[in-house]
Amino acid sequence: MFNNTDKRYNQFSAFLKNKFNAKVYKITLDAGFSCPNRDGTISTGGCIFCDGSGSFSQAHSNKLSVENQILTGIDTLSKRFKAEKFMAYFQAYTNTYKPVDELERIYQSALCHKDVVGISIGTRPDCVDDEKLKLIGNISKDYYTWIEYGLQTIHNKTLKKINRGEDFETFLRAYEKTKKEGINVCAHVILGLWETHDEMMATAQKLAELKVDGVKIHMLCALENTKLAKMYEAGEVDFMSEEEYIQTVCDFLEYLPKETTIHRLAGNGLKKELIAPRWIGKKLDCLNKIDKELLRRNSFQSAKFGL
Repeated sequence: MFNNTDKRYNQFSAFLKNKFNAKVYKITLDAGFSCPNRDGTISTGGCIFCDGSGSFSQAHSNKLSVENQILTGIDTLSKRFKAEKFMAYFQAYTNTYKPVDELERIYQSALCHKDVVGISIGTRPDCVDDEKLKLIGNISKDYYTWIEYGLQTIHNKTLKKINRGEDFETFLRAYEKTKKEGINVCAHVILGLWETHDEMMATAQKLAELKVDGVKIHMLCALENTKLAKMYEAGEVDFMSEEEYIQTVCDFLEYLPKETTIHRLAGNGLKKELIAPRWIGKKLDCLNKIDKELLRRNSFQSAKFGL
């Protein structure tokens, strides 16, 4: 139904394949950034779900230069999958949390190979300004460029509970400025943050209203060495079952416009650190169940858009 596939949602990987006439592989990068919610600038302790790795799951680390991480990734993916095109993905921590001249050097070093066609920069909405967005906007003139903002939810009471250190209004201001620079925006959302179904759907409806370019959906989970893990072990919190998550994801997708690309629907790479819920370690199984549920409903992304 989307991108010449049988998927009932606008899968980002298929979208990229159509755009570039080849599968595009993301190379995840650690450029040695920090986070203002961990270094004491905003608050102490960081988000309750952050395990200190900055959401970084790649095997190598910032002991390698960004350029070497790119070249190593291209070499590995080319040999293993005969990959031809790549996107540099600054994933670890807050990847705009440095002075703009330093950011320019870091970003340009990721564009060191002719087969890198795009760049994606993960960050917080409170860590961008006009100068930084202008820099990234200039890159977008020559490369397919994304900023990925950790939104999580539109509800400030929940953001406070997870110690996010920012509010929804900060996201809205950053989103407006980012779009003015012509940069694609992917909003990260977490389901299972002890919100009602209506509250989670309100986040979907707001993203639909904004016509955000992309969405990455995560399931809340407890990893080792996090405050959330301690809360779970103390019996203070619980998590969605797989069935609840699948139903909620499908409901969420139905509100999003068909143009919004879906960058993730299920987690992976967490088995060593994962405490709960254990079912999210089976990514392909979860994705298949989401496909089956949309088929059972005879539904699809955008089925309820505008309702």
